[in-house]
Amino acid sequence: MPKNTRVGLPWLTETHENSPMTISLSELLVLGQGKDLTSERGVSCSGELPAASDPDLVDRAIAARATLGNRALILGHHYQRDEVIRFADITGDSFKLAQAAAEQSEAEFIIFCGVHFMAESADILTSASQKVILPDLAAGCSMADMATAQQVNDCWKVLQELGVAEKTTPVTYMNSSAAIKSFTGEHGGTICTSSNAEKSLRWAFDKSEKVLFLPDQHLGRNTAVSNLGLAIEDCVLWNPWKPMGGLSESEILNAKMILWRGHCSVHGRFTEESVKEVRTRVPGVKVIVHPECQHEVVLAADEVGSTEKIIRTVTNSPAGSKWAIGTELNLVSRLASQNPDKEIVFLDKTVCYCSTMNRIDLPHLVWAMESIIAGHVVNEIKVDPTVAKFSKLALEQMLAL
Repeated sequence: MPKNTRVGLPWLTETHENSPMTISLSELLVLGQGKDLTSERGVSCSGELPAASDPDLVDRAIAARATLGNRALILGHHYQRDEVIRFADITGDSFKLAQAAAEQSEAEFIIFCGVHFMAESADILTSASQKVILPDLAAGCSMADMATAQQVNDCWKVLQELGVAEKTTPVTYMNSSAAIKSFTGEHGGTICTSSNAEKSLRWAFDKSEKVLFLPDQHLGRNTAVSNLGLAIEDCVLWNPWKPMGGLSESEILNAKMILWRGHCSVHGRFTEESVKEVRTRVPGVKVIVHPECQHEVVLAADEVGSTEKIIRTVTNSPAGSKWAIGTELNLVSRLASQNPDKEIVFLDKTVCYCSTMNRIDLPHLVWAMESIIAGHVVNEIKVDPTVAKFSKLALEQMLAL
């Protein structure tokens, strides 16, 4: 943590050297000392905010980046630490970065500061001569891990046995492994992100009666009900750990949306109670949340949208406006820093960054760059050619929408 940042309770207050601005991120529970059992956990938090890296690394990073020049392209997801975002050539959500990877054919190295499934997608969409590097191989995604290829194939076999597979189009969220994307492409489906989920689902329903939505139940449910006008009853939840997904034959036959039992460990933490509490604490506040949040949270919010929409909405809002944001804390903190004329608070009481995304830090980025300069490519992400073939079909379908 920068030396000019101080953390206390009940407020997390960040004071910047060049500005008298103070950011109130929210009333917080000290991790390890408080619990909220109603939230969807799934990752453990140490109770400490991520510390900033050694300042001496900044000079090394600047030198390495200059040496690499146009040979390298650094992509940075919005949920990354500020120290990493500083060196990103392009920042964005998973959809924007997927597009960037597909379009940047001149870069020899794509250094992806995100998580594993994003780097896989970049490898699939780039040419064979380009090398995609993930600075830390431990940067994964708990949501992506909630759907394995074997589990999805088992689900599809059940749909085939019931005679509904041919009436079903798989739509897979970008937050999934290459193997799941490959399954989707092989069965005529598409990939989506939170930015284009509605468009993707409309496309799928134009060609079939049902959709198998993987792996985030909340994005699927929220888009189907809030954007497409389906009823909650049209959606059933497939539990991969139970026979027939824990569903009856009639439930599967009557469903329009078969939702996979997966969720984001960060966005699943927000609750309806969080929304009620912040409205009481901050009079006049507007609540904006990501569609990976639970349906009750989305219904209680004023605005719902992708990461890019959240950034646009808050940035373009009038001075003096107040926002409680339900998304990853790195982004919320950055938005607060960039909008000193607004009051921006974090929706959850518990400080918990995306623990896997935060594995990408300045030491790993510097190591990856300096290794390339020394002639050693580290942590290259390579997707199996057969998996890549069908994954690319699904990804290209997404980009074509």
